[in-house]
Amino acid sequence: MFAAFIFSIILHEVAHGYAAYRLGDPTAKFSNRITLNPLAHIDLVGSILLPLALLFSHSPVVLGWAKPVPFNPYYFRDRRKGIMIVGAAGPLTNFCLALVTALLFRLVMPWGGEAVALFLAYFCVTNVALGVFNMVPVPPLDGSRVLYGLLRGEWLERYMRLEPYGFIIIFALLWLGVLDLVMGPIARALLQLLLGIG
Repeated sequence: MFAAFIFSIILHEVAHGYAAYRLGDPTAKFSNRITLNPLAHIDLVGSILLPLALLFSHSPVVLGWAKPVPFNPYYFRDRRKGIMIVGAAGPLTNFCLALVTALLFRLVMPWGGEAVALFLAYFCVTNVALGVFNMVPVPPLDGSRVLYGLLRGEWLERYMRLEPYGFIIIFALLWLGVLDLVMGPIARALLQLLLGIG
């Protein structure tokens, strides 16, 4: 489970940097963030200290994050569209990984490779969870970048005021179970479709 989670997070972050690079922004490449080396993506607070503190305090919510991939939207030909593409790249990568591992899972299961099948199932579940969670439109999650590209005028200005309080909002929604109530059915429907489980 840990290996599946770490690898999925790394590919998620690499996808952000690669999308920005393909759109003309070299920031992530120059920052050595288009790499599979996990050390390049670990955030001391978000990846280690906060998750451990929440675990040891028996918190019902465990929250963490990787080091954000830097990008400069002023390199993009269409800044608004570029931000949307970079934001969507991470979750889309997770959904693609979930699809591939689900197909492999269905191929392995009839042959009785239980250990391999279990790993593939964990990998699929992890990527579905990451993809769905990151598409929540609350800053700084990736869904907020997609929504940023869709909103205009006064609606955009009001929405951007939420950014300083994003982590507090996310934590509160997790703590109250609101995210599970809303996103849980979506994740379970995808897992039912991909793995035959829900």
